[in-house]
Amino acid sequence: MTTHPLVQFLAALAAAYLLAACTPTVKVEVPKEPITINLNVKIEHEIRVKVEKELEDLFEKKSGLF
Repeated sequence: MTTHPLVQFLAALAAAYLLAACTPTVKVEVPKEPITINLNVKIEHEIRVKVEKELEDLFEKKSGLF
């Protein structure tokens, strides 16, 4: 028994719609709040290292302080 070509077409069309409905979508949206990057930790660390190095140099030059 063979099926009617119209029935085959409708079945293929229904299968295509079902497959298209299952495709994932990706939305790219602009954030509501601006992006902020906090660099305070790195800056404080850099300042501390520079001050410690300057103090070491000072103590080496004037070793009679202590």
